[in-house]
Amino acid sequence: MTRLGDYVLTLACPNRPGIVAAVANHLLAHGGDIRDAQQFDDMETGRFFMRVVFTATAPIDAVRADLSQVAAPFAMKWQLNDRGRPRRVVLLVSKFDHCLMDLIYRWRLAELNMDPVGIVSNHPRETFAHWNLGDIPFHHLPMTPGTKLEQETELWRLIREYDTELVVLARYMQVLSDGIVAKLTGRCINIHHSFLPGFKGARPYHQAHARGVKLIGATAHYVTTELDEGPIIEQDVERISHADRPDDLVRKGRDIERRVLARAVRYHLDDRVILNGRKTVVFQD
Repeated sequence: MTRLGDYVLTLACPNRPGIVAAVANHLLAHGGDIRDAQQFDDMETGRFFMRVVFTATAPIDAVRADLSQVAAPFAMKWQLNDRGRPRRVVLLVSKFDHCLMDLIYRWRLAELNMDPVGIVSNHPRETFAHWNLGDIPFHHLPMTPGTKLEQETELWRLIREYDTELVVLARYMQVLSDGIVAKLTGRCINIHHSFLPGFKGARPYHQAHARGVKLIGATAHYVTTELDEGPIIEQDVERISHADRPDDLVRKGRDIERRVLARAVRYHLDDRVILNGRKTVVFQD
């Protein structure tokens, strides 16, 4: 459980001596008590990454203001967040609802520290009538070639109106435009099936069955303009038997997609993911 007054600092910068000492001394000077610290030195890029969980007796605004002075000599990019504050999340979904409902279920169990401020779908609310969405605002934005620009403009308006901190494509089967993707860099997560070879298009599990795959999987990643090729946050696989039929692959695929997306969202909400070019650094718990 997150304690009252817990904060998390994440940072990335070119590696050089003194980074850890500077951060620790800064927190100590403000009455900070470090509860957990993880770090990674990327030898390929020469960059340093760090995640620190701490409590502070001094006002956090003072910690944040003075941290800018500590960060400047190291060319440090950093974020400082209150672990107790739920992040505002908009969930996008199409017809397949297993990922959406899994995230809502985990949120209701307090497994995900988020505030689902809105659900957006290109299908009407009646599609999800068998689920209890509670009071989460639902927005139906049907997508056709003739309405895509107009509806995406409305989507962006909703994202801004809700002061959204994270967008989750919970099996949202529409391709976002490059313009909106650029505005959501590092704060939009997608889930998709992941096979070897990579089956694309309609009925991917049926394609996989026809090729006799031995493993199926799923990948959660940040959305970029390169379709389904953004920085990967989490992946998982499951072994397939020769006796499995297409419906078995679909069933097992749904389960993998749910758990992979949930882990990726949780890692993001807990500030465990730091972008590292086309890759990510993920400080797992």
